[in-house]
Amino acid sequence: MEGSISIRASERKLLLSFHKTADTHEQRLRAHILLLLGDGVPWDRIAAALFTSSSTINRWRKRDLADGIDAILDAPGRRRRSGIAAFWVAMMIHWVTARSPREFGFTRSRWTCGTIALLLREDHGVRVGRETVRRRLREHDLVYRRPRPVLGPKDPERPVKLRRIRSLLRHLPADEMAVFQDEVDINTNPKIGSMWMRRGQQAEVVTPGNNTKRYLSGSLNWRTGELILTEGKRRNADLVLAHLDDLRRRFRRFKVIPVICDNAAFHTPARCRNVKEYVERWGHRIKIHFLPTYSPDTNPIERVWWHLHEEITRNHRCQTIEQLLDLVMEWLEVAPHFIVEPSLYKIPIAT
Repeated sequence: MEGSISIRASERKLLLSFHKTADTHEQRLRAHILLLLGDGVPWDRIAAALFTSSSTINRWRKRDLADGIDAILDAPGRRRRSGIAAFWVAMMIHWVTARSPREFGFTRSRWTCGTIALLLREDHGVRVGRETVRRRLREHDLVYRRPRPVLGPKDPERPVKLRRIRSLLRHLPADEMAVFQDEVDINTNPKIGSMWMRRGQQAEVVTPGNNTKRYLSGSLNWRTGELILTEGKRRNADLVLAHLDDLRRRFRRFKVIPVICDNAAFHTPARCRNVKEYVERWGHRIKIHFLPTYSPDTNPIERVWWHLHEEITRNHRCQTIEQLLDLVMEWLEVAPHFIVEPSLYKIPIAT
């Protein structure tokens, strides 16, 4: 047929392989054109099927007739440019890392590729698509992921308070046992975490509907890493005092138990009458020491709670709070001791 080409069986096999493995769309297109020309398909049908022009078809037909298929396959593919200068790429990076969309008149709080493309087009006359924006950001090692929340307020006395706690732990007598104390909530509505799933099919985590809560007051043994827990239905002073009673019973052989905790109202004698009365009665054995405010990173037990949520409560399938608490207790029976993080405090020798 006029306008077609002749392709040997070995050349056809080579073109099919090239069409599947070529790096660029242009390289795959030229292989597809030659295959259809070799089958005698009319030019108008090739142009309609491949969304190309007759001039493109004729260019690669002539190249094949003049130089052969090998020359066509060796020709480099032309990569399409993004149409955005390096200056604007640098501006996009500055916007997403240091500025907020609200500073540019948008109502949204987070940047999206579409928002950046709109800002470039409307304010600066730079016409690019959101996919171009996404590619350029990824080329400069920017990724779209959840940020890490950090507390804004800072305790001006943080260095002083940390020095006091470090001194307490460093000079802790053998007949005293220090613990780091805090509370954690357990919910039948599971915390959602990442999991494996098929691409394009979002997995589901079934929730029971009515959320039931329980609270655990825990203390991390400074010397051994042992975790002591007390369960309660409310997060209040009653739970804290019940836990302090558990500590007194667990550590009978120690004369004094320094309890290091945060500044919650139900931990503080000056802000809670029940705690004040308890300390007046048992102050010879229970000594409360406070961490810097707004500083959960200074309490090693927070790391234990992170492991608890990560390994047990995220995406759990328990229908009742009793089932979930049983899982928590089984988890502790398997590994009741934890490694105390050494980033802030020097780890003691376990006794």
